[in-house]
Amino acid sequence: MKIALIGATGFVGAAILTEALSRGHAVTVLARDPAKIAAQPGVTAVKADAYDAASVAAAVTGADAVISAFNPGWTDPEIKAHFLAGSQAIDAGVRASGVKRLLVVGGAGSLYVAPGVQLIDTPHFPKEYFEGADGARRLLALYRDGTVGAGLDWTFLSPPVFFSAHAPLAHAPRTGRYRVGGEAPLMDGETPAGISEADLAAAILDEIETPKHVRARFTVASA
Repeated sequence: MKIALIGATGFVGAAILTEALSRGHAVTVLARDPAKIAAQPGVTAVKADAYDAASVAAAVTGADAVISAFNPGWTDPEIKAHFLAGSQAIDAGVRASGVKRLLVVGGAGSLYVAPGVQLIDTPHFPKEYFEGADGARRLLALYRDGTVGAGLDWTFLSPPVFFSAHAPLAHAPRTGRYRVGGEAPLMDGETPAGISEADLAAAILDEIETPKHVRARFTVASA
């Protein structure tokens, strides 16, 4: 397949790139500075700005699928506004390009921990992550109400609750095994389950190759 990848230099995006290449896919990496993308077989780096729909459209045209691991960065004081602006520009660019398949890596904050209660609204949700998580929650709502994603076969992936570069399982070896959930966090007993970056990437590429969650959100965790 021809896959266009946004956010390839980030924690999740780098793992997605590695997994996609290991499966023999041709990957077009969108970057503001293509020179920063390491040259390797199967990778084409193109100049593109995630905040510019026309730029995104030109870069992804001809792809079979687009994967967005876009994130302005957790230290961005305007992360919610920037995440929404970039994500909506990416959506518009993909739609303008004629590509139909888009997978968006979102957040865990919108997962439901009780009927009508999302994780982000619980008392112990970390304040430092609230704005970014709220942006991802809003984006999912926009996909679900049709404000964005019209005409696309979109999928929204929520990682496990404590998934980050510093999580215990983050850099564990790839197993290729994982559990799949829907609207609620997956658990290990009383504790939210985790997953390695490699197995998260495997789940993402499995969904791209064999779609099972079109126009839906899903979550994953280690098996």
